[in-house]
Amino acid sequence: MADYIMTNFIADDPVNRPAHYTDGKIEVIDFIEDKGLGFHLGNAVKYIARAGKKDPDKAVEDLEKARWYLDREIARRKAAR
Repeated sequence: MADYIMTNFIADDPVNRPAHYTDGKIEVIDFIEDKGLGFHLGNAVKYIARAGKKDPDKAVEDLEKARWYLDREIARRKAAR
């Protein structure tokens, strides 16, 4: 189904295919879903992959957001022990 959906997107569609998510050979969402990363880890990967691409002045902020999601996932896993 993902292949069908992807073929219907406009190349520069800011909602369905934002440029800062689509550089490279695969989209970040496809990697996240393929690996089954879930919400926290998926968001961390998303912020790492796009760090500075949407706004070069916010690269560090993007990485801090990734760290925030990683910290949440670590805390969740520690609490589940």
